[in-house]
Amino acid sequence: MLWEAIRLAARSIIRNKLRSFLTILGIVIGVAAVIAMVTVGQGSSRQVAASVESLGSDMLVLRPGRRGFGPPSGTRPRALSLRDAEALAALPVVAQLAPLVSTAQTVVVGNANASTQITGSTADWLGVANWTLASGRNFTPAEDRAGQSLCLLGQTVRQSLFGTGDPLGQTLRIKAVTCQVVGLLAPKGAGSFGQDQDDLVVMPIRLLQRRLAGDSDVSSIQISLAAGVSVEDGTAEITALMRERRRITINKDDDFSISDMKEVASMLGSINAVLSGLLSSVAAVSLLVGGIGIMNIMLVSVTERTREIGIRLAVGASARQVLTQFLVESVVLSLLGGLMGIVLGLAMAWGGSRFMAIPFAPDPLIVALAFCFSAVVGVVFGFFPARRAARLDPIDALRHQ
Repeated sequence: MLWEAIRLAARSIIRNKLRSFLTILGIVIGVAAVIAMVTVGQGSSRQVAASVESLGSDMLVLRPGRRGFGPPSGTRPRALSLRDAEALAALPVVAQLAPLVSTAQTVVVGNANASTQITGSTADWLGVANWTLASGRNFTPAEDRAGQSLCLLGQTVRQSLFGTGDPLGQTLRIKAVTCQVVGLLAPKGAGSFGQDQDDLVVMPIRLLQRRLAGDSDVSSIQISLAAGVSVEDGTAEITALMRERRRITINKDDDFSISDMKEVASMLGSINAVLSGLLSSVAAVSLLVGGIGIMNIMLVSVTERTREIGIRLAVGASARQVLTQFLVESVVLSLLGGLMGIVLGLAMAWGGSRFMAIPFAPDPLIVALAFCFSAVVGVVFGFFPARRAARLDPIDALRHQ
């Protein structure tokens, strides 16, 4: 009996192709939207985790000013300095550190130019920030202290200025500063927020301070903790030293902040999960709308096929068989919509992942749940029209015009 009901449902769907497609369109959109949102959200979470992992889970970032939300206070926070970095480097809990200064500038080579991020740091920056060289060498501590005109290039800047050519030994210009390229950084790709991590030029921090920034301020200090030192212990030691150096009394708050990469990863992951859940909930409303659409069309179908139903009942079909026929037709429509939605959703997620340069991370459980939910929609919203068809009086149905 079930197979016969499926055969009749398939024949009815094929006979009314356009109406059937429009009926399941809400299901298709709902399932596709849920799968696409969740897949892109999970890919984004993986990208955030990979970006934080590439920096090192035991790395701390020291910045001037208090950490918090809302508008900034009227006073500018006292900047960090290279002397602070030297004092921190002497702590037993610190393995390596790298003071940072950044500025956006235009880099020129011949007739080519590119707007990029110029980062000034010390020779330890490669190890602290977990970067490697594709070719060439790093600048030495002596070259950094002397502020020599040397730089390292990211792959994006290399592509913009030199194409596929070898940049090593070449000279580029930033404002009035010329520097020689001594190293090429290995590619890293997109960062936590989709930014291009390879779009940068790195030079000795003293060169950037003297020739580009015009001051001795340090915007942040990246700190890699020694092996076996917990984040809590490292943070406590660094806080104590900085409060002493900045002469902060006991009853006053810190005028600096220390960020833990694990804490940052957890915060970004939580935000991403909330946003993905919210968008998925909105997308799930389409499934409800699609179910209502199926119920409406099935009610119309019952009205159009009243005479057919009367003939079936008159020749011996039971009310249960009629109920099964229309219920199966509703479920088949929903399942077709679910299958089409899965294909469309995965295609949308793949395209979105490629566009945003994040991993394509489909979740089989979400796909299965979306498909099962589409079947449930078919049963729930198809039951009322099916029951109405099964309760038709055969004599009244045969008289229907």
